[in-house]
Amino acid sequence: MATLAALKYYAIGLAEKPASPTNADVRRLILATLFLGLLTRTSVAAVSEVGATYNGTICVDATTGAVLSESKADWPGHPASVTKLMTMLLVLEDIQVGKTSLYTPITITKASVGTGGSMVWLAAGETFTAEALLYALMLQSANDAAVALAINRAGSVPAFVTRMNTRAAELGMTRTRFVTPNGLTYGQGPHDTTSARDLAKLSVVLCKMPAALKFTSAKSYTFRPGPKSVNLVNHNRLLSSFKGCDGLKTGWTVAADASMITTAREGEARVIAVVLGCDSPQGAKAAQRVRDQMAARLMAQGLARLALLEVEKAKLHALPARVAPVAAAPKSAQKGSKTAEEPGFFDWLGDLFSF
Repeated sequence: MATLAALKYYAIGLAEKPASPTNADVRRLILATLFLGLLTRTSVAAVSEVGATYNGTICVDATTGAVLSESKADWPGHPASVTKLMTMLLVLEDIQVGKTSLYTPITITKASVGTGGSMVWLAAGETFTAEALLYALMLQSANDAAVALAINRAGSVPAFVTRMNTRAAELGMTRTRFVTPNGLTYGQGPHDTTSARDLAKLSVVLCKMPAALKFTSAKSYTFRPGPKSVNLVNHNRLLSSFKGCDGLKTGWTVAADASMITTAREGEARVIAVVLGCDSPQGAKAAQRVRDQMAARLMAQGLARLALLEVEKAKLHALPARVAPVAAAPKSAQKGSKTAEEPGFFDWLGDLFSF
């Protein structure tokens, strides 16, 4: 068990490499797992990443929260509409404890009307279920729906934002400060502020809620059926281009640049990838495509690492029980004998994952 634990934490970069026997068959299998996963899992339309910048990235195991890869994960950035994931979490948690339900009618107030940015054009006096507003929140990234949910759950936007920050503190999101329920900020702000690592902590909680994934995985939804209906289409392109992807949320504003949290599952393995504040000299659309590429690559690499761990775990479990050998006097090396060992599998693996 100690060897297995050491192996696991080395593979995710948290410990020095343990000793392991070399096995050519396992090496070939892992090579296939890694590179077929990286090369065939996605079909994201390529765009140049030359000159692109970002505030931070991270990929974690959705089950344990263990970090699989990271870059500048604690640097501050602005989440834009990714903020709406915290709004959804609070609504769903209120539903879990019986304070409301998905089908509770919510009457729209004047404070929700004309919020700006992406909207579903709510009108004062209209009534919608919490479920419908959550679909608008996740697919259309509707800022007016975020305000309507915030007022319904806390009485006012400032009171709801206080709840958001309290919950963030409970989750250990130490570099996060929310100022809106929707991430819509302008100019000098103040802006919602967070880090890639903090957003991963939030997402680990959401990925354990089937109700959350129901909303984030939906590709389309008809909001307000009838003459004034709005056909919502999910902004997350990876739902269609990355096998197993079922969430979570994209975001972009002029002040925040392009961000994304996305998750994918393969078998029992699930990973979460975060890209925060991606910008491109080619403009906003290019930045969003670069963001998508980065998230897809992070997820592919993360799933490959988890698959590698499972292969090594199966290999270790298959080893026969060993009896400690009786100590023998060392033999002198014979002339012409080979004493150098073949480079171990983990020497190769360490080089592969040095990025």
